[in-house]
Amino acid sequence: MQKSSYTLMISAIVALGGFLLGFDSALISGVIPFIRDYFQLTEIALGWSVSAVLLGAMIGNLLAGPLSNQIGRKKSLLITAVLFAISALTSATAQEFWFFIIARMLGGFGIGIAILVAPVYIAEIAPPAKRGRLVSINQLNIVIGISLSFFSNRLLYELIDTDTVWRWMLGVETLPALMYFILLWIIPESPRWLVQQGRIPEAEAIMRKVGGEEFARVGMDEIRESLKDKERMPLTKVIGSLFAGKIKYFLLIGITLGMLQQFTGINSIFYYSPEIFEKAGSARDSALMQAIIIGLTNLVFTIVAMNMIDKFGRRKLLLVGAIGMALAHLTIGTTFKTAEYTISDETMVFFEESFDPGSAQKLSSLKGTVYESRKEFIAGLEGALTQEELQSYKLDILKKSVVLPGLIVLIAIIIFVASFAVSIGPVMWVLLSEIFPNHVRGMAISLAGFFNGSISFLVTFLFPWLLDSIGEANTFFMFSGFMIGTFVFVKLFIPETKGKSLEEIEKSIVKL
Repeated sequence: MQKSSYTLMISAIVALGGFLLGFDSALISGVIPFIRDYFQLTEIALGWSVSAVLLGAMIGNLLAGPLSNQIGRKKSLLITAVLFAISALTSATAQEFWFFIIARMLGGFGIGIAILVAPVYIAEIAPPAKRGRLVSINQLNIVIGISLSFFSNRLLYELIDTDTVWRWMLGVETLPALMYFILLWIIPESPRWLVQQGRIPEAEAIMRKVGGEEFARVGMDEIRESLKDKERMPLTKVIGSLFAGKIKYFLLIGITLGMLQQFTGINSIFYYSPEIFEKAGSARDSALMQAIIIGLTNLVFTIVAMNMIDKFGRRKLLLVGAIGMALAHLTIGTTFKTAEYTISDETMVFFEESFDPGSAQKLSSLKGTVYESRKEFIAGLEGALTQEELQSYKLDILKKSVVLPGLIVLIAIIIFVASFAVSIGPVMWVLLSEIFPNHVRGMAISLAGFFNGSISFLVTFLFPWLLDSIGEANTFFMFSGFMIGTFVFVKLFIPETKGKSLEEIEKSIVKL
């Protein structure tokens, strides 16, 4: 097997963890309508059901660095495969809401470890000229996983026309998790981790297999130089060095970039996309189909990013993406801001079929009135319904009564996802795998990943509440503001790292 083919193969296998990550995290988007009814969830409880996996991921983020430093990158990834399989089986068979939450958190542990260890492994084994593209395979697989989860949900929705289809949606993940566990036994350990453990001959053999004799000779000299007096450093010393010298500056950059990636609102778009489209007036089956379009957009533009990242560099992609996301969020917010609400004859038929007859009859007094804002419409509903009725039916009434150009919302979300996929989606993980020195890389990425996961949890948990309390328009205006801040941050603080070895990047950091 050619050396380039070998490197591509092991990178692709490791990146299957990204596939499971994307598949597991996005499955919930199709499950939401069913578990809302099955477990009788409030908006806060619904937020917990979606964000539980992210809470687990936060814990996994903190474990990823110490775990991968202690037992190695390969064994850490094997653990994630087991966690994904257990989570899929237990969440699919959950009878109680608390058990469902715990099952989803188990998958989150796997996500938190895989999302950090996989790109680190690939960065540590890839030649510098191909590192951006190879690390981006992990993001590509995340995107493929998200896209296939939308396809899977849609297919199972068509094939299994019962209220238990959500169990199949969650349980199907067991198969790719088992496949990942089997394939991981093929890959070698990271040569840089092996050098840290003093296992020099093993590391040299892997480097030769990856890039040949000259690549191995030069690479091993650089690795040994960068790790001089740092092999097998105790955990306390590694942690201490994170906050010393120039490393603390880049740690702050990594943490901030990780947080900004989640302030894009990307997970809210993926997890709640059917809900967003229903709020824009789409039927449930149409909303699931539109979610598939979003997944395909993410896939296509991630591939574009992979082909551009080593050519144009990291900074340019981040800047262009931030502008695109800001404009997209501004468009979505403006569209919802100008929406009108009215109860038509058609929506009355739906209410009469779906609601308590007495409640539906009360709504007839509002029929034909056009409300120019969400606030005015809710005030009208409060005058017609009791608080109990409003609590039970408000979301369905809002979805069915809104009048806005849904196509504009779809196009804007497509532009947003494309901008994310070509920029901060893959580029953040590439940069995090590059900007930290060898001896602290695992711990530094673990810490940056924890803050990334924390904001992901916070935004996903609060998203249904934000839509309900401050409204759709203000929620998306808020995300647009964060993207303007991202543009400024990248312009001022993000270095360009393309084409440099990890050790060369480390030397440039020390010189700053």
